[in-house]
Amino acid sequence: MNKVTIVGSGNWGSVAAKLIASNAIKLSNFHDEVRMWVFEETLPSGEKLTDVINKTNENVKYLPGVKLGKNVVADPNLERAVKDANMLVFVSPHQFMEGICKRLVGKIRTDAEGISLVKGMEVKKEGPCLISTLISNQLRINCSVLMGANIANEIAMENFSEATVGYRQNKEAAEKWVQLFNTPYFNVTSVEDVEGVEMCGTLKNIVAVAAGFIDGLEMGNNTKAAIMRIGLKEMIAFSKLLFPSVKDSTFFESCGIADLITTCMGGRNRKVAEAYAKNRGKRSFDELEAEMLKGQKLQGVLTVKEVYEVLTARGWVEMFPLITAVYKISSGLLPPSAIVEFSSNSHNRIQSRL
Repeated sequence: MNKVTIVGSGNWGSVAAKLIASNAIKLSNFHDEVRMWVFEETLPSGEKLTDVINKTNENVKYLPGVKLGKNVVADPNLERAVKDANMLVFVSPHQFMEGICKRLVGKIRTDAEGISLVKGMEVKKEGPCLISTLISNQLRINCSVLMGANIANEIAMENFSEATVGYRQNKEAAEKWVQLFNTPYFNVTSVEDVEGVEMCGTLKNIVAVAAGFIDGLEMGNNTKAAIMRIGLKEMIAFSKLLFPSVKDSTFFESCGIADLITTCMGGRNRKVAEAYAKNRGKRSFDELEAEMLKGQKLQGVLTVKEVYEVLTARGWVEMFPLITAVYKISSGLLPPSAIVEFSSNSHNRIQSRL
C-alpha cells in the first residue's frame, strides 16, 4: 500500500496536502494518513505551528481558513515524517532543497518515488541543475514534477484549474501521481518531458516579475501582453539550449502558457514586482518580500540571478534581453522603466542558435 509524505508546508504545500488527503482517504491503494513535514515556527500566540495544525486541521499561518483534511498529520521532524513513505512530495522553496536532500540521504525507502512541485534551479560550477535532478541524484530515486497554472489560494477554494505531471520514462509512476492529485476541480494530465515541464515552472516567475514592473509603471495591457510574448519566446529558447530534448508541445500544456498567463496576472512575483516599480526601486525586494508575503518566499528574483549566471558563463546574454533586463532591474543596476528599453532585434539571434 502506498504511503505519502509531503516535504514542505507553506501555502502551496498546504494546498497539496488538501488535494492529496482528499484522494488518499478514498483510494484503496493508498494509506489514509498523509504526513506533512513542517518547519517548526512559534506563532504570536506562543503555540507551535505544528501543534495548531494538528489541533485545528488548518495551517493558520500559510493557508488560514482552509481545512486540510483530518487525515493530514503535521510533523516537525523531517526524518520521522518520511519514514515508511514510498511517495515523497517535495514542495519547499528551491534554495532549501539541497539541505533537505542531504538530511534525507539514507533515511528514505529504497523503492521511494518522488515528485517535485518546486520552482527554481540550482546553479553550480559544473552548470545548472534542475530540482528534480538534484533530488534524483542525491536520494537515488526517480523524480517526476508537477507544474501548472496553480495560484494556491484559488485551488484551496476549489476553483477549477489544471496541472501537468512531467515524467521520465516511468509512465506507471506518473499515472500514480495523477491519481493522487487529480480531483473534479484540479485536472491533472501527464507528459513525458520532465525538463520541459520543470523549465516552464522555473522561468515563468522571471516573466511575472517583468509583468509586475509593467503594472507598477501603469503601462497598460498592450505592453504587458508584449512582455509576456517576448518572455514566452525566451523561455522556450533558453529551455531548448539547455535541454535539446524539450518538446514544443509542452509549452501548450497547463505548465506552459497557462501558468505564464496566471502568474503574470496574479501571484506573488507579479505583486511584489509591481510594488518595487511603484517605489521606483527605492525599496529592496527583500524588504518588500518581508512586508508583503508574511514568510512566503519570492522565487522570481532569485531565479533570474541564477539564470543570468548561466547566460554570462555561456555567452548568451545578448540573446535574452528580457531576462537580462529583469536581472539588472531587480539587482538595482537599472530603473524599472528599463523593462521596455531593450531591443527586440536581439530575438533574431535566438533562432540562429536553435
